[in-house]
Amino acid sequence: MKKILLAAVAFAALTAPALAADLPARAVAPAPAPMAYVYDWTGFYIGANGGYGSNRACWGNFAGFNTEGCNSKSGGLVGGQAGYRAQFGQFVVGAEVEGDWANMRASIPSVFRAGWTDSSKVTSVFLFTGQVGYAVNAALFYVKGGGAMANNNFLVQDAVGNGVYYATSHKLGATVGVGFEYGFTPNWSAGFEYDRVMMGNANNSFSCYSGCAAIANTISQNIDMFTVRVNYKFGGPVVARY
Repeated sequence: MKKILLAAVAFAALTAPALAADLPARAVAPAPAPMAYVYDWTGFYIGANGGYGSNRACWGNFAGFNTEGCNSKSGGLVGGQAGYRAQFGQFVVGAEVEGDWANMRASIPSVFRAGWTDSSKVTSVFLFTGQVGYAVNAALFYVKGGGAMANNNFLVQDAVGNGVYYATSHKLGATVGVGFEYGFTPNWSAGFEYDRVMMGNANNSFSCYSGCAAIANTISQNIDMFTVRVNYKFGGPVVARY
């Protein structure tokens, strides 16, 4: 009996490797797909901006005299913006309100009185715009357009620097712009933007410090704005597996 058992064990030991070689190899489970964040631009946002602008004001017929000419001057801008965006595939649409304090002053010599000076100053600019953009994950390219309002101070000074005629205006106009924004975290983004503000022609009623008769003057105005922006978006990214 011992001989039979020993023979069986020896046979099993000899045949086991051959049988194992004939068995199919066990499949190795694939590694899990990596997780990747796809940036989602949908949501409300609020932010700050700063930069500079260039104001060009052209003074028309003043007190019955020919056009006074145009003056251009650049100055600082600082303000904020708030809005909402919705993303559909790679297309993004939205609406935004922006307000900036400004300090853009310019002056030219007066034509109708020698030694006098015509000065203009933009004190603030407000934009009310819609946006259409194209997103490449966390990068967003967009165009914008809508309405604008600019607040101005106009002053005519005499040869010794005394203010003679002055006016304050709140001009309504239109704006178009283009921008780029990049989301460097799920909620924070930064970018830059250019806006062209077109205020058209407006009649301004000038008062007189000295009590002389008030006069009217037509002033046309365009403003170019270059700003750097930082936004905080309420909400987070969409998690996708691929």
